[in-house]
Amino acid sequence: MTAAPAPRIASLVPSITELLVALGLRPWLVARTGFCIHPAEAVADVPKIGGTKDVNLDKLRRLAPSHVIVNVDENRIDTAEAVRAFVPDVIVTHPQGPQDNAALIDQLLARFGHLPGVQARGEALKRGLAQALQDIRGKTWPPRRVLYLIWKDPWMSVARDTYIARMLAEVGWQTWPEAEGGDTGAARYPAIRGDEPWLAHIDEVLLSSEPYSFGERHVAEAQALCPQARVRLVDGELLSWYGPRAAAGLHYLMELRGWTSSSP
Repeated sequence: MTAAPAPRIASLVPSITELLVALGLRPWLVARTGFCIHPAEAVADVPKIGGTKDVNLDKLRRLAPSHVIVNVDENRIDTAEAVRAFVPDVIVTHPQGPQDNAALIDQLLARFGHLPGVQARGEALKRGLAQALQDIRGKTWPPRRVLYLIWKDPWMSVARDTYIARMLAEVGWQTWPEAEGGDTGAARYPAIRGDEPWLAHIDEVLLSSEPYSFGERHVAEAQALCPQARVRLVDGELLSWYGPRAAAGLHYLMELRGWTSSSP
């Protein structure tokens, strides 16, 4: 029987590029976006084919991938449709909460689990995720109102049905505004005018490190937006990236809420 041809994988999703490497699939990775920067030493020589929203389709076609991985939030639907014209398998991903990382890993194992070591690495990642979820859900988290900011000019936050909001909810942090954005579209990341009455009642403002690079210079502006809140800079990659960062992100959230290994 003829062996199946080796896959040629292109990832248009930064966090999933990192996941592919963690699964041991780097030898079969032939393309990435310019935002796929982790792990740096592993992806440095993987060809870049534009950004997540502006993929260079001609360059991607020349690299002849057998599989292209896209994401509902990260990539444009017209990009996915164009890719289908010349790629045999377009893998559409859409984790909506931390527990969905297990299904994401299974989705990749279904295609690539036959390759050496991949299945075992995937199972190990799922065990780590399950343990992190058990740790975080085994504790009681008093509710707090949170404004999680991802952009400035205008200020932009996250709807409650996004992956980020559901991560924060694991430690009792309820995001504002009180809105759901649906599966796709701009409503998932609502703009904040700055005069909303509920801003006066926010307990925590979290300034994400991505996609906008918030820094110390923005803390005072965010404090003026929510005078009663504690304002902090947070690692947006740990809180929004799928795959191998999910378990670490859950433990990071516990630390942000003040839990330590000596806490009851």
